[in-house]
Amino acid sequence: MPKLYITWVKSGIGYNESQKRTLKALGFRRLNQSVTHNDLASIRGMINKVRHLVKVEEKADEAE
Repeated sequence: MPKLYITWVKSGIGYNESQKRTLKALGFRRLNQSVTHNDLASIRGMINKVRHLVKVEEKADEAE
């Protein structure tokens, strides 16, 4: 399954509380942190909600 490497690049200060909660649900704790998730529709929806705050890279899974 393809992986998504997501990096938090812009602060959530001044944005809706729901967007801040989405960043936390993606696993972010601090600015410039990167997390890895499987490429799922639910994760894509979360990324879409905070697309102005994160950078996304798609990588093929090397284990297969």
